[in-house]
Amino acid sequence: MGYLTTKPFIVLTLSFFLMLLSARIGLYFQERRSDLDEGALADRDLIVTATLTLLGLIIGFTFSMAINRYDQRKTYEEGEANAIGTEYLRIGLLPSADRANLRSLLRDYLAQRISFYETREENTLWQIDAATAKLQDKLWASMEGAAVAQPTPVFTLVVSGMNDVLNSEGYTQAAWWNRIPPGAWFLMIVVAISANLLIGYASHSTSTRIIRLLVLPFVLCVAFYAIADIDSPRRGIIRVYPQNLVRLADSLDRH
Repeated sequence: MGYLTTKPFIVLTLSFFLMLLSARIGLYFQERRSDLDEGALADRDLIVTATLTLLGLIIGFTFSMAINRYDQRKTYEEGEANAIGTEYLRIGLLPSADRANLRSLLRDYLAQRISFYETREENTLWQIDAATAKLQDKLWASMEGAAVAQPTPVFTLVVSGMNDVLNSEGYTQAAWWNRIPPGAWFLMIVVAISANLLIGYASHSTSTRIIRLLVLPFVLCVAFYAIADIDSPRRGIIRVYPQNLVRLADSLDRH
């Protein structure tokens, strides 16, 4: 389930055929049922309405979860840019020998963070993560050696800023891992299948049967696609562009 939801177009295709198949199964049983009395028809319509209402609520809540996670990823991208930019300025307080090396490492680190947001390839992502970890070790080792040699309040300020830079990367990674739970997807799909079965079973007018059996599966698969797209940080169309990090990189290049 988790693997499928990282590929929005697969979610779109599979959900449409699954919903359509469910509606056709409901229609199959409808064509072989005996006529219902008025009380049974009222009960059936009540169940259909309740199921569709529940499905709408679940889709709404799930969509809200995806939007919140998307906003969280944007917030942490902005936090990373602010932390790196502030630390770059604080490094200017250090002696020139330490300043040049640390700023060069920080610019390389910034380039890796931009690549992290822009890449879609898993193999490239592993390389970026490895390069980022090495740069983090180098940045902290450089700060640690300088701080031990000259434990001044200025170095304390710079070390604190570097700690914010490293922490912000961890917050970003956690936000990218924080996706809609598979259990929520499973519940939504089960209720959607049930709704389509009931729609197929409740269809009685030949003139509106085709619309009933196509519209709901189409609407549901589009909703599932939108949720999967927003919830997928790397595979979807709607992604977090590192505009703050890119702007910072441009600013440092001019500087």
